[in-house]
Amino acid sequence: MTRPPVRAGSAGAAGAVHFSLLGPLTARRDGRELPLGPRKQRLVLATLLARPNTPVPVDVLTDAVWPDDPPRTARKNLQVYISATRALLGPAGDGGADRLVHGCGGYHLRIAEGELDTLRFGSLARAGRAAAGRGDVAGAARLLREALDLWEGPPLHDLRDSAGVAEEADRLEARCLTVYEDWAEAEIELGRAAVAVDGLRDLVERHPLRERLRAAWMTSLHQSGRQAEALAVYDDYRQLMARELGLEPSPAMAALYRSMLGRGREARRPAVSRRTPAPVALPAGTGAFTGRREELRGLLDVLGGGEERVVVVSGPGGAGKSALAVRAAHLLADPFPDGRVHVRVRREDGTARSRAEVLAELGRWCGIAEARTEIPATAAGVEVPARAAGVEVPATAGALAVLAEAWQEWQARHRALVVLDDVPDEASVRGLLPRSGKCAVLVTARGQLPGLAPVHRIALPAPADGEALELLGKLIGAGRLRTDPAAALRIVRACGGLPLAVEVSGMRLAVLRHLPLAEYADRLDDPSAALDELVAGDVSVRHRIASGWRDLAEPDRWVLGRLAGLADDGCFTLDRATVALGCGERAAIRAVESLIDAGAVTSPAGEVTAHAALYEVPRLLCLFAREQTAAGEPELAATGAQGTAGDREASGRQGAAGDRTGAPAVALSPG
Repeated sequence: MTRPPVRAGSAGAAGAVHFSLLGPLTARRDGRELPLGPRKQRLVLATLLARPNTPVPVDVLTDAVWPDDPPRTARKNLQVYISATRALLGPAGDGGADRLVHGCGGYHLRIAEGELDTLRFGSLARAGRAAAGRGDVAGAARLLREALDLWEGPPLHDLRDSAGVAEEADRLEARCLTVYEDWAEAEIELGRAAVAVDGLRDLVERHPLRERLRAAWMTSLHQSGRQAEALAVYDDYRQLMARELGLEPSPAMAALYRSMLGRGREARRPAVSRRTPAPVALPAGTGAFTGRREELRGLLDVLGGGEERVVVVSGPGGAGKSALAVRAAHLLADPFPDGRVHVRVRREDGTARSRAEVLAELGRWCGIAEARTEIPATAAGVEVPARAAGVEVPATAGALAVLAEAWQEWQARHRALVVLDDVPDEASVRGLLPRSGKCAVLVTARGQLPGLAPVHRIALPAPADGEALELLGKLIGAGRLRTDPAAALRIVRACGGLPLAVEVSGMRLAVLRHLPLAEYADRLDDPSAALDELVAGDVSVRHRIASGWRDLAEPDRWVLGRLAGLADDGCFTLDRATVALGCGERAAIRAVESLIDAGAVTSPAGEVTAHAALYEVPRLLCLFAREQTAAGEPELAATGAQGTAGDREASGRQGAAGDRTGAPAVALSPG
């Protein structure tokens, strides 16, 4: 598709360099294209420009340049490419400071909106959507068209043989396609469908399964008086879906087709209507959000692509699940035009909310009011509160069933994103997940929720040292971090890489400006004092860990207490677990895997046999479990007390049977 060239030099001061990624990688100064050096140097520049004003880790740059087998001189060669890039970029406008600086999180490229086409593109697209939300469709069409004028073809098509750059290019192209769809729908609504027909045809040929493009093409043809061609577009799509995916077009697409049969040019795609802005009920994003780039990109790709309806993000308490989910939800406005909502599935004290409470909150958000009441009642012998946290809940089991069915019908008709945060178990959300339609649900949970299927799963490991240091630097200042980088590294490692613990450390150090980093690192290295140090105001790491501890079943707590005492670093093998638990091999495997399901024990990311695997209890959880054991925690004592002679005998018989047949043991006892 032919597009106008970028108007070089239209923004910024004379002599400034203007970069373009929406097409081949180019740089221009005063309208003159600049040489960008050899291919590897261009890969470095493209990777930095694809993540402007954000630290790019050295590992990401290395993978972009040498995806398979980096040479021993890779880091030295990378520094050469960085130096050449600095020379090309020149100083920034604010006092001549370096544009490209190196910090604890990697290389940070500072670049203004007028100097990079992707930044300008994003700004114009946001302005266009804001205009559409205000009802200014003509203004929206003008701004969106201005953004599209920057799109010169497939982004970075000259460097797509690098997997890392190709991934960034695909993300950029998806953004361009979404903006094109917005623009085409605005033109259709203005009655100017003819201007979009040819461009839509070209894009559908390149992206034949993108339904929103096809719907816009159908509508533009129909509005232009080409009804037969519009109906043929649908028939081609239906056959393609059946042949490639074994699926039918969506209900919305089929409704659009039916609306065109026997009608005039007034047909519109139902989803195009410009009503009031879709409801958004999301917490504010945290300014300290750092890292998790791969996980965030994976979430955006999976949810934005419409491939999965349910995604589960799991990890221990304090791993940053909620922050990641909220960040993704804020960035997913385009794929979910009917709204985005965040609902906590636990109360502030960590106890689970009832399904009726959660369902009532969702019903209120989406406007379903028929099954709500303010009168408390008792249904099926279970008292259901009429109000909880300001939310009216169904008063009877029948009302709850009606609301549940209404929620499912609403999801089938809309394209919205629901974040169900801090889910305690599968039963809490199973009836809330969409059975059909284009809605998506993003679930966060401490445990794996293995009973939910089919779902897309993302497990949050401890972040790399570089990401944890970047978070710490945001809170205490990069300058202070550089005064003692070795001590800073000790701090994040003593936190076990747990983002909440690193954040609390940063908040304490931000207040205790006099405290040397090395002294605070010494405090955290002391196992008896670490959890006492990780408190900042009303934010306590110990409180968060204790909430997760209470979630565990009593036998799991006893097992975790025994495993936590195996090694100072919390690591153990199956053989050591078998000895520590005093049980058979199969019973030990089941006990360890139960803790993996609960998110209390981490396992290798790749496939490995149980005997070869190295398991780990995260450091701070390990310290907490040892405290509970040493203090004679009531639940542990009660579990241990079950080891009477009769129980031990029964457990031994069941354990032996389990070793032979795979049947679970009745209990694991200290004996």
